[in-house]
Amino acid sequence: MWNTKDVYYISDSTALLAEEMGRSMLCQFPEIGFNEEKIPFVREKRDAELTLARIMKQSGGLQPLIFCTIMEVEVRQVFAVAEVELIDLYGGFLDRLEHTLEAKALHQPGFYRNRDDAKTEKRVEAIRYTLEHDDGKKTEGYDQADIILIGVSRTGKTPVSVYIATHMGLKAANFPMTADHLDAYELPTDILRNRTRAVGLTVTPQFLHRIREERYRGSKYAQLVTCRAELQRSEQLYMQHGIQIVHTEGKSIEELSAEVTNLPGICKKERKLSAR
Repeated sequence: MWNTKDVYYISDSTALLAEEMGRSMLCQFPEIGFNEEKIPFVREKRDAELTLARIMKQSGGLQPLIFCTIMEVEVRQVFAVAEVELIDLYGGFLDRLEHTLEAKALHQPGFYRNRDDAKTEKRVEAIRYTLEHDDGKKTEGYDQADIILIGVSRTGKTPVSVYIATHMGLKAANFPMTADHLDAYELPTDILRNRTRAVGLTVTPQFLHRIREERYRGSKYAQLVTCRAELQRSEQLYMQHGIQIVHTEGKSIEELSAEVTNLPGICKKERKLSAR
């Protein structure tokens, strides 16, 4: 088994998709260390030949991995040599699609990005909205939210909101359940008015206690009894107002984002944005 491996993400466009797809596979091998480099805009055969020569020099003939999303067959084939392991992410798949659809592909580098400017603008707007409505700010703007995450402190509201905005293009507001609302057993009217798009985040008291202890050791805020009381009251409010609940403990940001945006009634204007 290899201890380390050189990896190159090569494309005739930005190489973002090659990198994303390559990393999604390489993460399944946590025991191996990877030395990664992204090489975009390899569009001519001569560019490919120079790139391959540099790779061979850098990697010293140790079978580097190349994840490739180059459209032009002649350019792509430059990397199909015995000295490297070429993972062709487009060639075979695109050929198969042409056969299945009985149509010829454009074979145009970066075409998806070129036609996706409107989605990019929506994503930028979603990020702006999410940052402006983080941590309970500007609740009067919740009517424009695609999703509203609520929960007590340290249940993951902000990172999940930001991920949803940046990767899914959805406007995600988040609201902290503080003592004022928990003690009064009430939610702001701006949330209640939009409860069908609200999601309550929760964890176990023990997990919340451990998380809070890491930053505020020995504080009343971090005590197990405090965590238990806050979570119990917040969950009661969720159920009272028919707000869907998601448990965040032990889940990655990616998993949580997918889970909350796939709940019934939550807007799904865009799926994950990607680019070659």
